[in-house]
Amino acid sequence: MQETDMKTLPGIPALLLILAGCIAAIWHFISVFTAQHTPGPMVAIIGIIIIGIFLLCGLFIVQPNQAMVLQLFGRYIGTCHQAGLRYTNPFYSAKKISLRVRNFESSKLKVNDLEGSPIEIAAIVVWQVADTAQAVFQIEDYENFVHVQSESALRQMATSYPYDLHDDHKVSLRSHSTEINHHLKQEIEERVSRAGINVVEAKISHLAYAPEIAQAMLQRQQASAIIAARTKIVEGAVSMVHMALEQLMEKGMVNLDEERRAAMVSNLLVVLCGERSTQPIINTGSLY
Repeated sequence: MQETDMKTLPGIPALLLILAGCIAAIWHFISVFTAQHTPGPMVAIIGIIIIGIFLLCGLFIVQPNQAMVLQLFGRYIGTCHQAGLRYTNPFYSAKKISLRVRNFESSKLKVNDLEGSPIEIAAIVVWQVADTAQAVFQIEDYENFVHVQSESALRQMATSYPYDLHDDHKVSLRSHSTEINHHLKQEIEERVSRAGINVVEAKISHLAYAPEIAQAMLQRQQASAIIAARTKIVEGAVSMVHMALEQLMEKGMVNLDEERRAAMVSNLLVVLCGERSTQPIINTGSLY
């Protein structure tokens, strides 16, 4: 079922016309009965008032960014998007649907990532109704439908990636937020499209390891950081030692055999890679 745009009549002219017709009819009956010197036209006046009230049932108000779904005895007629006071067939039943942008934050879900590690994850979803006919007639409760399907998509997406980059993985939940949010939006859109819902934005709002493994994973991250830092330090130290030896040989300041060269390299690496300041030992004797 697809939405059909329906044009309705302006409400203010219709209201004035109905009121004017009722007043004119009542005045006419009063004049006729007065001229004939008969009792007051109470029955006729009551009938006119009832008809006027019935005609006024065709009036309805549509606010900005809202729509009114119109039905005739259960059959879908169309959707009115024209804002303001509108008028249509009094037999039509109308249901108001908001087209405004809405958002919600899912509950914190506990799922396993691609590596099987338990994590906690939550997301913020921004959405709005795009097709009122599908939202009303395809789904029992489209708001609850969006919430449930969004959490289902979040669970599915979380199991497709690791929490952090390890081994051969190229995308992770923690390091690639743009790709993850785009994937999450696509997952939600596939699930809620049948309800006429447009997903404006979806992004992760909470991401953490589950409490039972949080401490162990923190130690793992710290170890990885220490290894990366040590690797960088060693690379820099080796480059500096190589540069120092080359400059000493080019300038001919000192000639070192293999044993002395190895000792010098060892001493320089200790100085450059050590965590604490080294204490020099001054040789006051021979050259060696």
